[in-house]
Amino acid sequence: MVKKPDSNAARLKRHKRVRGKVSGTPERPRLNVFRSEQNIYAQLIDDVAGNTLASASSVEKGFEGSGADTEAAKKVGLAIAEKAKAKGIVSVVFDRGGYVYHGRVAALAEGAREGGLEF
Repeated sequence: MVKKPDSNAARLKRHKRVRGKVSGTPERPRLNVFRSEQNIYAQLIDDVAGNTLASASSVEKGFEGSGADTEAAKKVGLAIAEKAKAKGIVSVVFDRGGYVYHGRVAALAEGAREGGLEF
């Protein structure tokens, strides 16, 4: 019997590799993405202090529509960019969380760029 590879374990391995190269500072925080089957989440993280500076997700109150499509991801990207602007953050480091830069992850990044974030 052939064992099926654990896709989440592979993602975590990729994420660990990416995190070795990507780190956030107070001036240029890390924009972290987490994608579940039903929703998508984004956080701005200062790794020096270990604080989350801002977050946005498709679970928040007032979010309309499904959280499982590219339109929702784009809205979350725009929301995180808006919250970052309010805190005076313009430039970020993108952390795709071990996910392939495609689909919802790419849509979130595109939305954040449209909102005014640079990375």
